[in-house]
Amino acid sequence: MAIVVATSNLLHFLPGYSDPPYELLQIHPSLALLSKCNSIESFKQIHSQFIKFGLHHTQFALSKLIDFCAVSPYGSVSYAISIFDSINNPNHVIFNTMIRGFSLSSSPSLALEYYSNMLFFGVQPNSYTFPFLLKSCTKLLTGDTGKQVHGQVFKFGLHDDVYVHTSLINMYAQHGNLEDARMVFDSSSYRDAVSFTALITGYVLRGYVDKARELFDDIPDRDVVSWNAMISGYAQIGQYDDALSLFHEMMTAKVTPNLSTLLSILSACAHVGNIVTGEWVRSWIEEHGLGSNLKLRNAMIDMYAKCGDLKMARDLFDALQERDLVSWNVMIGGYTHMSKYREALEVFRLLQMNGVRPNDVTLLNVIPACAQMGALDLGNWIHIYIEKHYQDFPNETLWTSLVNMYAKCGNIGAAKEIFDRMETKSLASWNAMISGLAMHGEANRAIELFSEMDKEGFRPDEITFVSVLSACCHSGLVDRGRVIFNSMMADYDISPQLQHYGCMIDLLARAGLFEEAMELVSRMAIEPDGAIWGSILGACRIHKNVELAEHVSKILFKLEPDNPGNYVLLSNIYAGAGRWDDVARIRTFLNDRGMKKVPGSTSIEVDGIVHEFLVSDRSHPKSDEIYRMLDEVDKLLEKAGHVPDTAEVYYDVDEERKEGVVCEHSEKLAIAFGLISTKAGTTLRIVKNLRVCGNCHSATKLISKIFDREIIARDRCRFHHFKDGHCSCMDYW
Repeated sequence: MAIVVATSNLLHFLPGYSDPPYELLQIHPSLALLSKCNSIESFKQIHSQFIKFGLHHTQFALSKLIDFCAVSPYGSVSYAISIFDSINNPNHVIFNTMIRGFSLSSSPSLALEYYSNMLFFGVQPNSYTFPFLLKSCTKLLTGDTGKQVHGQVFKFGLHDDVYVHTSLINMYAQHGNLEDARMVFDSSSYRDAVSFTALITGYVLRGYVDKARELFDDIPDRDVVSWNAMISGYAQIGQYDDALSLFHEMMTAKVTPNLSTLLSILSACAHVGNIVTGEWVRSWIEEHGLGSNLKLRNAMIDMYAKCGDLKMARDLFDALQERDLVSWNVMIGGYTHMSKYREALEVFRLLQMNGVRPNDVTLLNVIPACAQMGALDLGNWIHIYIEKHYQDFPNETLWTSLVNMYAKCGNIGAAKEIFDRMETKSLASWNAMISGLAMHGEANRAIELFSEMDKEGFRPDEITFVSVLSACCHSGLVDRGRVIFNSMMADYDISPQLQHYGCMIDLLARAGLFEEAMELVSRMAIEPDGAIWGSILGACRIHKNVELAEHVSKILFKLEPDNPGNYVLLSNIYAGAGRWDDVARIRTFLNDRGMKKVPGSTSIEVDGIVHEFLVSDRSHPKSDEIYRMLDEVDKLLEKAGHVPDTAEVYYDVDEERKEGVVCEHSEKLAIAFGLISTKAGTTLRIVKNLRVCGNCHSATKLISKIFDREIIARDRCRFHHFKDGHCSCMDYW
């Protein structure tokens, strides 16, 4: 027995054969300090106190030291190993604690090594040893080691222990060995909710949700963990309505949900847009005093945002007294999800101002917002940030997102550079690059990349073919488009969907091949939607085919009675044919119905701030300077021989008023602002929400030459690279 000596009212412990009485050890002040320790630095000071008072001579005190280092979130496994190595004859408690620590660490294989040492030292494992040892086996790549440990369980007669039994089921289930898991489950007469839940979780992980439900229904006494396993199982495979239905059953059964339940249900509500159940859950949370829980607050913000109530989501976000990174991510992600990209970028800037470091989830939410807003400066900053902090990040989704962002912000060169440097490419990466090339009118390169992808062993999917057919459409490659469309079905067994038909019909119609386009419509295996008929109507405007336009419009008005764009397009076709009475009739109809077309707007990013303009917009703080520059631009255009194409103004007014309208289109205002706000030679990048009009297109070509600027414009369909008086689209758009 260790010798106990009292000095200055404190007990000192000298080396001995066994520990002194437990009552003497537990009242020692150093142990009290250890229970309050919350950092490794403080622990080292306490450890020195243990040594000073000889506590390190007792197995009990050593087990407490190792427990802190190996198990506590403030500890250090490496420090635990150093303490363990100093112990002459560690007992089963110390070995078990080390094995538990390794089961929680990133080195679970060490648990097996220490188990071997345990046997070598003649220390017999017990029912506390195997649950943690089996948990370590769960983290290993294969289940072979787990089977060997299972043999040890039998050897030491612990196969009937409740905790060991459940751990075995969980180990086999996590590795996908469901037959073995079921065999262990069936071999025991003792089955509680925990063992049922372990097997249910295994079935769910492998997608056997029906088997999981059968097992769930057989549980005699379900606890909240069992309900959670089944609810989260439905959610994991996207059966959110089933998850919500089971939650209602759970509440009917008078089972009180816990944090895990509430988080799963709020997530399910967010995915299916079920704000009614989400509101009920929020009320339950508030009534039960859980409203201050940050995880739940974050989940509620996410739920409201994805259900479309962004105001409530923002109110909850602004009311948070303490925010973690998840809080910022769900708010930014909510705005991005609902296509409120400007607001997403504003919240991200708040995050930066608050000194919060974004993670990959943050960036994956912000990058699409940059892409949609054309916010290249911020996109560049994010790229540099990723290069600095995530250079070796294994998730290629970040790099793919950057490829997509640069392509949509007009810098196709940067997109190509990132794509070429990617060590690991996914199908999504290839699709993003092909789509980017298509948007920029590089059809031949897009088709070449499609062939390269095929040679690399990537089988194209539906998205790939949309991108390649879109490339053909933007460049008018009718013959190539036909070949690719037919190959999709014949060589890759992919049935055309609406988007594939849409690309092909648009390609044919824009080429004036209306008969072939209408024939393809008649052969479609699915009903054509408004987008397909709209593309034919748009082609009728290009080719001035009034008769077909009237036929197509009747179909569109039935499909989309509340879409003013179709009425406006037909009105434009009538105006182009000089049929002003028909124009007036449609305008009167729209006014009577209170229908207004989407206003044309153009945005431009300068010094990291996105500025947006409408037609004849005078709301900008620098409006006077913008219009002075616009006057100068118009004079230089006139001197260069440019005559405004007033045919683009579809109102029966005099030519002078028509010229005034076309000169104040939103894209020209954005360009004028760019000219006064950037240094000479700086590339201007603008984003238009609609198709760029012919007048602005011809004017921008000349502006690029007059001011020696490259101007990259993204409209609703594609990119236009204006340089030296020419456009990359070759006037085909």
